Amino acid sequence: MDSVRFLLNDNWKFYLGEAEDAWYKGYDDSSWEDVTLPHDWSVSLPFSKEYSSGTGYLAGGTGWYRLRFSLPEEYRGKKISICFDGIYKNSQIWCNSYYLGKRPNGYIPVRYDISSVACFRNADGSGAENEITVRVTHTDIADSRWFTGSGITRRAYVLIEENVHPVPYGIFFSTLYGDDGKSAQVEISHELTNETEKNAAVTVKSSLISPSGKQVLEVSSCVDFKPQESRTVVLNGRVENPQLWSPASPTLYTLITELSVNGQPSYQVYEGSVGIRTFRFDADKGFFLNGSSMKLKGVCVHHDAGCLGAAVTEEVWERRLLALKEMGCNAIRTSHNPHMPQLYDLCDRLGFLMMGEAFDEWENAKNKWSTGHNVYPPRHQGYFEDFPQWHEKDLADMILRDRNHPSVILWSIGNEIDYPNDPYCHPLFSEMTGNNDANKPAAERQYNPDKPNMERLAPIAAHLAEIVRRYDTTRPVTLAAAFPELSSRLHYFDALDVVGYNYKEHLYEEDHKRFPALPFLGSENGHGLKEWRAVTENDYISGQFLWTGIDYLGEAHGWPIHGSSAGLLTLAGFPKNRYYRRQSFWVDTPVLHLSTAPYTGDVTEYLHASDRWNYEDGEKILVRCYTNLPSAELFLNGRSLGRQDGWNEEGSMDWIVPFEAGELCVKGYPAETDGKASKENSEKENAEPVTFLLCTTGEPERLLLKRWASQDGLSDSRKSRSGASALRQLPSRAADRTADRTAGHVEQIEITLADHDGNTVAHRDLPVTVSVSGPGVLLGLENGDLADNTPYSEPVRSTLDGRLIAYVRRTGEGDILVNVSAGDCAEASIRLPED
Repeated sequence: MDSVRFLLNDNWKFYLGEAEDAWYKGYDDSSWEDVTLPHDWSVSLPFSKEYSSGTGYLAGGTGWYRLRFSLPEEYRGKKISICFDGIYKNSQIWCNSYYLGKRPNGYIPVRYDISSVACFRNADGSGAENEITVRVTHTDIADSRWFTGSGITRRAYVLIEENVHPVPYGIFFSTLYGDDGKSAQVEISHELTNETEKNAAVTVKSSLISPSGKQVLEVSSCVDFKPQESRTVVLNGRVENPQLWSPASPTLYTLITELSVNGQPSYQVYEGSVGIRTFRFDADKGFFLNGSSMKLKGVCVHHDAGCLGAAVTEEVWERRLLALKEMGCNAIRTSHNPHMPQLYDLCDRLGFLMMGEAFDEWENAKNKWSTGHNVYPPRHQGYFEDFPQWHEKDLADMILRDRNHPSVILWSIGNEIDYPNDPYCHPLFSEMTGNNDANKPAAERQYNPDKPNMERLAPIAAHLAEIVRRYDTTRPVTLAAAFPELSSRLHYFDALDVVGYNYKEHLYEEDHKRFPALPFLGSENGHGLKEWRAVTENDYISGQFLWTGIDYLGEAHGWPIHGSSAGLLTLAGFPKNRYYRRQSFWVDTPVLHLSTAPYTGDVTEYLHASDRWNYEDGEKILVRCYTNLPSAELFLNGRSLGRQDGWNEEGSMDWIVPFEAGELCVKGYPAETDGKASKENSEKENAEPVTFLLCTTGEPERLLLKRWASQDGLSDSRKSRSGASALRQLPSRAADRTADRTAGHVEQIEITLADHDGNTVAHRDLPVTVSVSGPGVLLGLENGDLADNTPYSEPVRSTLDGRLIAYVRRTGEGDILVNVSAGDCAEASIRLPED
């Protein structure tokens, strides 16, 4: 029998609070709340100043989940596992009154064998149901420096396998070489186990299928297994004329593995997407993909999505990633923990390189800000409590889960573990200041012999690097260093293959000379032009990862702000004005964009500018142009206000303009030719200027509703239910067992205020009310305003710069009707037909 999985996302019961007897089968949960996975109870609760600023002023607590499901009699005697992609945190799980175990880490997949305690039903309906109970304990809400969420925040499923099968994540595909594109040598490792009491003669066969459906490789071997024996079977093969995976061309092959035991018919145990590609980091020349030099244009991301909290779905991430890709981004760092599996699938499919990161702290607690960022005293809860017992399994499970993704090119074993005096210090420095130490008391900057010695970090780093290499030798080990001024002198880098620096561009040249054999990259960087030039002007720097790509909940500076505004996209997934500056740095096609703000003397990148031309007559306005064209000219109502050549130190072109209603237009001019006759110069001479226009709008009268759709009009999560597997290590036909193809899909409706003529009104914001009828439910509204503490459970929220987004989850078949109202605007509705 082919391996099968049933998604278990629907029909859960939930109770917030303690229910000590809920673990046993037969418990009456009829009064509990009905919920669907993924589920995050924290964002359903009100914001409150009494909670931790670090985790977004949202509550945690203790929650219980219960589910009943049936298994047909035909699965009796098979290997049956209950699986969760992530439960935050301290999950305890029971099946049919039997306790299965506990897992503290909320970002790591959880799997338990329930074969011996499962119940089965006959075709006539006789037999018993299975009951799963999950207890989640998240009472220490100052346990993180960012929002974590609470609950079963990722998918759940049950997996049925034959008793000779791969161990969890036991199929491992890698490219050994193949830079030239003529042929590629690949390796497929199969870690298999025989859980029967008999000898088993096993034929292992793996096939590689091209995007066109053609089989391009088949490798096989016969291996004898003793009872209860596990063995690894490694097979190699050559693929001729491979289509290489890259950000520009993210070609994916399908790997299928089948087993035959004792001459019986074969059965499928694996189907997943893989990519053929090679890469390397060179200490002098930087990063190379498929033999070609490439700069990593990366962003760091946290795992939440505003009103959805940590319960994010694939289609929500797809919308965000496509916006980042349009900006020129080609790399993602999963700060500072393993993210949901679908994010890695999307990066494979859309073409993003990835740094997978495991930990933000090791054996000692970092400062956790609970009353405002850098407001003393901090709290000291967090993962350090579980690191000694769980770090090896947590790290191994991350590597095993994600090592088949062609997008993943780096394993990071830690973020800013060497942050000065947090808590590690050393007598080499009598005083230390980190990059984020505003308001830090003098005593907290000074060496204290009673604090942990930073020399301790080197052996831990070496131990973690050894764990990584135990499971994957094809990718380099890195970490994000916060204070290399000290840690680099204490052997912290000895076990690394690549070194990541956080905000240390000024050390690049010096430390490249100190460590000539080590490749360097920016693992966390500011958004400035000088930081990017530190990459482009130094071949040995492989790239940068901006902090951050998207705003996130938590790490708040103080009430009423409930999140961080460090992103290029808002929490609602809309571009900020500095998104276009980054786009002008990172893309080759023409970029031209105008944003405006009242002029106060602040011309830094972080001022809040918007795409509007509505102010008071004569008011001084900063007009900011982002472009990669060599010159631009600004026009107001047809009058030229001057032409500028080249960027200022902020990477923009700025004008200070007294406001006058009408049209504000910028023209960007392509490079002038050098006077030589050529086809390229002829095209430049004939090129028309690029233009961008802002106009003075009227007051909001209309509501524009736009249903977001993916590149091909259907998000991959929906296609996966009847096509390619969304869960790695599982065959695609397993997806056919999902009851409803449409249920669970999250629709995203962008709502915009407009004037009579349909122009976006960005200068006036209104509360927007949303209602849903038909087979759908409103999950939440997000405007991106980090100071708006309207409870996320409310169906009303104000716009920000004239926009917000509504998330609606499908609950069944048929059309959904979304109705929207705001102030004196004409009510609007949008019908969402089933695709």
